[in-house]
Amino acid sequence: MVENWRVLDLNINDAYLNMAIDEAICRLRAENRSPNTIRFYRWKPSAVSLGYFQLVDQEVNLNACKKLGVDVIRRMTGGGAVYHSFEGEVTYSIIVNQSHPKIPADIIRSYEVICSGIVGSMKNLGINAEFTPINDICVNGKKISGNAQTRRWGVLVQHGTILLDTDIKTMFTVLKVSKEKISDKMIKSAEERVTTIRRELGRKVEFEEVTSALKETFPKVFDMKLVKGDLNDEEKTLATKLKKEKYSTREWIFNRPITIPQ
Repeated sequence: MVENWRVLDLNINDAYLNMAIDEAICRLRAENRSPNTIRFYRWKPSAVSLGYFQLVDQEVNLNACKKLGVDVIRRMTGGGAVYHSFEGEVTYSIIVNQSHPKIPADIIRSYEVICSGIVGSMKNLGINAEFTPINDICVNGKKISGNAQTRRWGVLVQHGTILLDTDIKTMFTVLKVSKEKISDKMIKSAEERVTTIRRELGRKVEFEEVTSALKETFPKVFDMKLVKGDLNDEEKTLATKLKKEKYSTREWIFNRPITIPQ
């Protein structure tokens, strides 16, 4: 039987509200007060998001962020620091019951299953992308999408980036990339590790073109139908609260958590 999932169409928020919305939906999904959801969003202003356990001073050039007007936020998911360009990226989130029959218990396998929706959308656009464990999607060895996941309160949250035309020079200005890390991968510069849809296709690609492609492929992964929706009042209230009391606070951003709450 094909089930219905809610899709929240592309919207634009600051970093703090974007992350607060993901957590609000997750918490309410755990209580069956939100449906399984896929959402698409952009970041304004551009931002750097830290993985849950990372240290700000090790990953982010705060002076560069301040000079360029780039926000800094900590995610509820793991993984590494990511630069989110307002003009060059679509971000997606999938929030679904951890017990869903299409979600493998194995973490890497679950990444592969969910990311197959992105791989399929890239191929529909004419890009020969492939899943690269643990959680990347690459084109000829260059990352075009990075993804992060957490499982809390019986709910899986996976979100990730799809690079349209990001400013790679700015990316590696606001992120700290060690020379050792570059050397270990035997590449001349950090820029050589990343590509974009525009670079691969040789043309400008609109945000809606990418989200449309994603909305065609994700239903095949989960055997479901996407139904357009909006945040409900409870989600809006909780997201506003989480933004104010958690995600925009210095304590959350700069103090690395020690354990994952259950």
